Amino acid sequence: MELKKRENIGWVDLLRILACFLVVFSHCCDPFVAQFNNDRHSFVTGVFCGSLVRPCVPLFVMMTGVLLFPVYRGLGAFYKKRIGRIIVPLIFWSVALPLMFLAYMNFIPATNSPSLDQANYTLENAWNKIYTFVFNFNYDTTPLWYLYMLLGLYFIIPIFSSWMEQASKRELKLFLFVWGISLVLPYIKMVAPLVGYTGNYGNKGILGVCDWNDYGTFYYVSGFIGYLVLARYLVKYPLTWNWKKTLIITIPMFLAGYAITALGFLLTQKYFPGNYASLEIIWYFAGINVFMMTFPVFVIVQKLPVRSSAFLSGLASLTFGIYLSHFVFVQMGYDFFDAYCPLPVLLRIIGMACFTFIISAALVWGMKQFKLTRRLVM
Repeated sequence: MELKKRENIGWVDLLRILACFLVVFSHCCDPFVAQFNNDRHSFVTGVFCGSLVRPCVPLFVMMTGVLLFPVYRGLGAFYKKRIGRIIVPLIFWSVALPLMFLAYMNFIPATNSPSLDQANYTLENAWNKIYTFVFNFNYDTTPLWYLYMLLGLYFIIPIFSSWMEQASKRELKLFLFVWGISLVLPYIKMVAPLVGYTGNYGNKGILGVCDWNDYGTFYYVSGFIGYLVLARYLVKYPLTWNWKKTLIITIPMFLAGYAITALGFLLTQKYFPGNYASLEIIWYFAGINVFMMTFPVFVIVQKLPVRSSAFLSGLASLTFGIYLSHFVFVQMGYDFFDAYCPLPVLLRIIGMACFTFIISAALVWGMKQFKLTRRLVM
C-alpha cells in the first residue's frame, strides 16, 4: 500500500493534529508533576494525565515515517531539503523563545510555577541561552530537543529507506523484533544494581556501555528509528484485522501500557525519591510501556474512515509551528488559571492545553501569511 498525495490523507492529518495536541497536553501536566510531595494531589493528577499522553512524540516520529518513506530523491537532495527546513526554525526559535520568556517573566506579576525562578530571567541569562543553543536546548527551548533528534533521523532516513524498500516483510518484522528487545533495556538497567551489578568504574551502563563507550549492544537498533520502521511497515502491510479484533487487541494493550507508565512513575518516585533520572526511564518514549500505548493509537486512527478536508489539512499544516512555539504559552496558561480560574487540577490541565493549542495555532497561522516568517513554522 502506498500513500498518494500523502499530505492530504485524512487519517494522517488527524494523527498529526492528535500527536501535536498530546504534546501540548503533556507539557501542561509538567508544572503539576513538579509539585511532588509539596502538593500530592496535584502531583498524582499530573502523573496520571501526563502518563496518558506519552505516545505523543512517538506518534510524531511515526508520521515522519509515513510521510517521508520511501525516499525517491538522492542523498544530497534529501539532506538539502529536509535538514534545511529544520536548521532555520531551530535557529529562530532558539533565539525567540528565550526572548519571549524574558519579556513575559519581566512584565507580569510573580509566577507561582514550581518550574521557574523569576529572578533567573535576566538579559544576561537570555543571551547565554541564545548563543549556547549550538550545544543543546535549555529550559526555555525544551521542545526543541525534538529537532536535534529529528536531524539525526534525517541523516539516516535515506539509507534506511533504500534497505526497507528491498527488505521482505519477514526481514522488517525481524528488525522490529530486535528493536522491541531494546525497548526493555531501560528497565534492565534500572533493575541491574538491585541484583548486585556495580557497573564499571562507577558507570552503571550495561551491555558494553562505560565511560569510554556510549554505544552498547543495541545502540544501533534502538530509539526512535524503530518507530520510523514500524510506521513504514504498517503502511506497506496494513493490518487486516476487523474492528472487533482491533479493539480486543489494542484496548487491553493500551491500558496495560498506561498502567505500567502511571503506576511505575508513582512507585519509582516513592522508592527512589529525588532520583529524577529513574523517573524519566518510566516515561521514556523508547520504552516498552510507551510503545504499548503508541501502537494502539496509530492502528486505530489508521483504520478510521477519515475523509480529507480543508479544515483537517489546514490545521495539520500548523502542527509543526505549534510544536515549536507553544512552550511559553504553557507558562502563560498556568499563570492565568492559577490567578484567575482556580479550577480542579484536571480541568486546569485541560483548560491550559486548549488555551495553549489555540493561541499557538493562531500565532502560527499569522506567521504563515507572510513569506518572511512562513519558513519559520513549516
